[in-house]
Formats: sequence, C-alpha cells, structure tokens
Amino acid sequence: MKPPREHSHHDPHAALGRREWMAYSAAFGAAFLGRQGLAQDDDVPAAPQPQATNGPAKRYDMKKSINLWAFPYPDLMSLRDCFQLAKDAGFDGVEINFNLEGEFSAESTPDEIRAVGELARDVGIAISGVCSFLFWPYSLTHQDPERRQRGLELAGKMIQAARLVGTEDLLVVPGAVYVPWLEDVEPVPNDVCHQRAVQAVRQLLPRAEEAGVYLNIENIFANGFLFSPQEMVDFVDGFDHPHVQVHFDTGNIMQYQFPEHWIPILGKRIKNVHFKEWDKRVQEFNLHTFRPLLDGTTNWPAVVEALDQVGYRGYLTFEYFRPWQHYPEALVHQTSQALDLMLGR
Repeated sequence: MKPPREHSHHDPHAALGRREWMAYSAAFGAAFLGRQGLAQDDDVPAAPQPQATNGPAKRYDMKKSINLWAFPYPDLMSLRDCFQLAKDAGFDGVEINFNLEGEFSAESTPDEIRAVGELARDVGIAISGVCSFLFWPYSLTHQDPERRQRGLELAGKMIQAARLVGTEDLLVVPGAVYVPWLEDVEPVPNDVCHQRAVQAVRQLLPRAEEAGVYLNIENIFANGFLFSPQEMVDFVDGFDHPHVQVHFDTGNIMQYQFPEHWIPILGKRIKNVHFKEWDKRVQEFNLHTFRPLLDGTTNWPAVVEALDQVGYRGYLTFEYFRPWQHYPEALVHQTSQALDLMLGR
C-alpha cells in the first residue's frame, strides 16, 4: 500500500479530485494528462503511450493513392489541379468518383470519359480505381424495383467508365440492409438483401469480364451486410469468377473489429484497398468520425505487414470525405508523408 500523498502548495493533485480528473481524462485522454504531470492514482489504467519510431524495419512494395473526395473538387480545384497536386505530393495514383452529373458521370460521353484518363496520363499519375457514392441512393438491393434497376444501369456505366479511363478496378457496394443516415428508407431483410445482391453481381459480371474490369466488393458494416471476413469470403467465392474480388476498407470495420484480423482471411481476394483512419475512442458512426491517417487507433504497422504477408502489392488509397477548409493541399501532403512512413520509404 502506498503512503498517502502529502499535499502542498506545489502539488498539482491537491485541488484535482478523482471525478474532475476523470472528466479531464474523458475530454483529453489519460496519456495527455500524464504528459502534463497530472496522472492519477495507480488504480487508474494507463493509456497507451506513443511509440517513437524511425519507420518500419523494411520497405513495402505497395503504391500510394488518394480518393478525389479529399480534394475541394470541383468547387475550388479543377480535375487537373487535383491530379497535379497528388502527383506533386508523391502519390502514384488517384481514385476517381463516378457521379450523376459532371465531367466523370452518367451524363458524360465516352470521349469525355476517355479525356479524364488522358488528363491523368498527361499529368503523370495513374487512375487507381473508380468509386461511387451512387451505390447508396441507387442500391442494388433497394426495396424499390425502379431504384434497383437504375442502380444496375449506373453500375454498368461505371464498368465502361473504368475501362475508358484505363483502370481495371471498380469498387462495388453489393447492397444494404440498412442505410443509417436515412430515416425514411425501408430496411431490407437480410436474406432478401443477399439474394438481390447476388443476382445483381451476376447480371453485371458478363459486362465486367468483357471490359476487363474487376467488381471489387467492399466491406462496409454500416450497411448491415457482410459483417465478417468469413461472410465476405463466402459471398465472393460463391461467384467462382476471377472478376469478383474484394475492395478492402480498413476503417469501415474499425468500430467493432480490426483490419489486421480480416486481411489474412481475405488473402489473395484483396484487389484494392482503402485506408481510412478510425479512432476507437469515438463510438458513434458517421462520416465525420473518420480521421486523417495516423490520427486514430488503427494499428497501421500490423495492417501493412498483414497485407504484405498475403502478397498484396496494389494501391493503398486514402479515402476521406471532408477537404480541409483552409489550405486543403496540406491534407494531401500530410497523407502522402504518412503513407511514406508506413511503407518505409
């Protein structure tokens, strides 16, 4: 038993009771308080301390990419501006997003879509894949059959768009039991969601194979579908087709699970990767809970090593939904530096 602390005029604990310390700890974290000399009694568990490092012990042979959502496009930057900024920051590729309207969208002509790929090549950066938010409002498993049909039409356009810009990777959200940010959307029963998702992917497969494009199924958790790596494996393997693979997202499962546990199970099925940061100290899920890389609790050394162990050599794409209000280029450069540290560059 330790002796009681003698309070003095200089004792930082003298006026700091346990309840007050717990409130400060909830707001700032125990580790932060400890660095200020305000650590509490020994019965309070210590928070993990930052680990000084000079980077990983080896260099990883993977490529750096960033999603276009991290840029203030099209409001403040043109597509050329975004590609050039990504190139200047040291990225190998950019993941672009297929929209309803705009220069890379459902209304674009084939020549306009080809021009996007030509622009990237002119700048000297690759298109690492095609992504789209449209899989949510036009879900392939929506209760409204007209929405489902529109979703299939849009997915078909995405396949062709991916081919035209020169990438073989299309991220596919196969369906949703639930859309947490939409209160008035009727949930889809799990078995119905699975049946419709399988049917939709089977309908898209011939077009994808002909175009040389992979349908990479993304794990999302918030959609109430494919909650575990085993479920993902069963879903993908059920097609028994080389053009159905996995787009693995580290952040989408971090609320309750760990990406380094999924990777060995998914293995060679992983065709493309999203790096999203998550902080397990934040419990509520929404798009604002994702963080810049390294500003969270993801075990990035374990994640990168797990990817290396399964032979992954593709793109690591930072996906982030809020360009910074001021100096948005800083986020791009910061992300590139974080990926350099992870990859031992």
